[in-house]
Amino acid sequence: MTMQHVLILGGTTEGRRLAETLHAAGVRVTSSLAGRVANPRLPPGEVRVGGFGGAEGLACWLREHQVDAVIDATHPFAGTISFHAARAAATSHVPLLALRRPGWSPVDGDDWHEVESLEQAARVVPALGRRAFLTTGRMGLAAFAEVADVWFLVRSVDPPEPPCPRRSEVLLDRGPFTLDGEREVLRAYGIDVLVTKDSGGAATAPKLAAAREAGVPVVIVRRPPVPAGVPVAATVEEAAAWAGARAGGRAAAAGAEDDRVR
Repeated sequence: MTMQHVLILGGTTEGRRLAETLHAAGVRVTSSLAGRVANPRLPPGEVRVGGFGGAEGLACWLREHQVDAVIDATHPFAGTISFHAARAAATSHVPLLALRRPGWSPVDGDDWHEVESLEQAARVVPALGRRAFLTTGRMGLAAFAEVADVWFLVRSVDPPEPPCPRRSEVLLDRGPFTLDGEREVLRAYGIDVLVTKDSGGAATAPKLAAAREAGVPVVIVRRPPVPAGVPVAATVEEAAAWAGARAGGRAAAAGAEDDRVR
């Protein structure tokens, strides 16, 4: 029997964990990384770096490499590749699943200001504070380049490229982050407003708790929707079970607790 070939569009912790799970179950896994991080943590199995050349290029790649299933485990805000994947999977008749960690929800004490884009966030920030902790990553900083009345602490894994906010300092760091560490960042830099994306997950959530404790308002960018018609798994276990169902149960032994896909 030919080994099942699963393409994981990765770059997230969940994508790496899924590759580990499927690889351990004997599934051939290729993880595709965008290449935006200089020293990514590579998952097991085959790894490719860089784009496919749009939906058409991805569709050709799926056919040429005899891919049996695609799992989109990209960042919730990597919208372009998700829509390319949906088109490519449809034209190639390859099953597609989106693996998306659940988004964050406000709790008592939170002061959230939800917006639809980074540009809208840039318009809102000056009314909320003068020293902003910007945790949206190094992509999209141009949206804040013309904000003159706010100083920004920009946190990213790799040094950002211009245009950047006029008044800013870069803090190079990689999650997961701790609550004590986030408390110290807010205190040491005198932060009075936090700007972030609703990426979800536990690795970067402590900043929200730290902001809540300090009474710091949070500008949070809502995540874009998954392409219509694409099923969604909320956990690595659900995604592994979905892949296992397309491999005669081969990957189901990887420890998936159920195969419910929302």
